[in-house]
Amino acid sequence: MATSNDIKNGSVLKLEGQLWSTLEFQHVKPGKGGAFVRTKLKNITSGKVVDKTFNAGAKVEFATVDRSNYQYLYADGEDFVFMDLRDYDQIIVPGPVVGDAANFLLESQEVTVAIHDGTPLYLELPPSVTLEITQTDPGLQGDRSKAGTKPATLETGHEIQVPLFVEQGTKVKVNTSTSEYLGRVTD
Repeated sequence: MATSNDIKNGSVLKLEGQLWSTLEFQHVKPGKGGAFVRTKLKNITSGKVVDKTFNAGAKVEFATVDRSNYQYLYADGEDFVFMDLRDYDQIIVPGPVVGDAANFLLESQEVTVAIHDGTPLYLELPPSVTLEITQTDPGLQGDRSKAGTKPATLETGHEIQVPLFVEQGTKVKVNTSTSEYLGRVTD
């Protein structure tokens, strides 16, 4: 069992039977009173974010979470199949665990899967991915009704907003956390 002084960003804590990922932490030593650790925690299963304060040196339980590189193979109904790049074992990750990451998954893409006690908890995608635009309307010069953007469908089927000059077949860089267009990619 560790103490609250060992909490770092990315640490996974076991509180009241649930797993919480540490998004932010701050050690505070006020002029009066005892020191404490202020944290922002995200529930791994529900996604709920809460602020929690621990007294300095308070006992906390850390959960063992293994993060390994996996290759996305295919979707199987609601589930997604990944292959461990170390031993080639395949795992099935339920659709709700994959969540919005499915909008950016292509076959053979590498991702990090976090696993606790044999159960996949969440996927970690790279900050940005390169995907091809499979469908978008031509941008009309002078059409500024939508601040110079138009909808475009990516090869994964996800729809994002792109500038008017982006055409079908163009490869674009997309932010995986906000679905935001980051720019064109030239090969």
